[in-house]
Amino acid sequence: MPTKTSVKKTKKTSHQTKRLQTSGLKPVRKTVKKTAKKTTWDEIKEGFKELHKENKELHLANKELHESIFGLNKAKDEAWAAIRETQKNIGGLNNSLGSMVEHILTPGLPKKFKKFGYSFTRIAGYKYATGVWAQIDGMLENGTQAMAVEVKMTLRQSDIDDHILRMEKIRKFADEHGDKRQFIGAIAAIITDEPTKNYALKKGLFVIEPSGEDVKVTKPEGKARVW
Repeated sequence: MPTKTSVKKTKKTSHQTKRLQTSGLKPVRKTVKKTAKKTTWDEIKEGFKELHKENKELHLANKELHESIFGLNKAKDEAWAAIRETQKNIGGLNNSLGSMVEHILTPGLPKKFKKFGYSFTRIAGYKYATGVWAQIDGMLENGTQAMAVEVKMTLRQSDIDDHILRMEKIRKFADEHGDKRQFIGAIAAIITDEPTKNYALKKGLFVIEPSGEDVKVTKPEGKARVW
């Protein structure tokens, strides 16, 4: 009686898999893209405070090590290490500032100004040049008006004065290039105090501040200043 020969069952491979096996390449697995975690105002504040503290400590260390560079050559390596660490922390501070700007200049910001009679349709960033250089964190715009928003971590009176000078440069540049729109100023900050805030409002600027997970806008005293 003839014996039965066992037959091994083989899995069918797709044409694409065969090609990959022949070429020696491995199939690529599809990965699911994770949604980036949104940074909160509290995280930005804490990050800024921590970086500010570290930068103060590193500044003192840098000063001591800087003196050592000129006094003792053996301290040179430690000094350069501290300088590199300082540069690293400054980079972290810049990242926090960038995150803050993104939080404030959101697509929802123009809606905040609708209750004040402004209908802005887009947000843009600008770098004016040709003798009237001025960098702007964000510009809310429509066909007839534009609002230049300057963003600061901690608001100081000098920042307000600087922004007023910036608005004058913007007006000058606009006149030289046939831009007839009205320009309004706004200043945003995470940390401020009432006297400084009131100073900005008296100067005719809008003030933007964090409020929970959102931001609030305060109108200037009287009419907003127009350039």
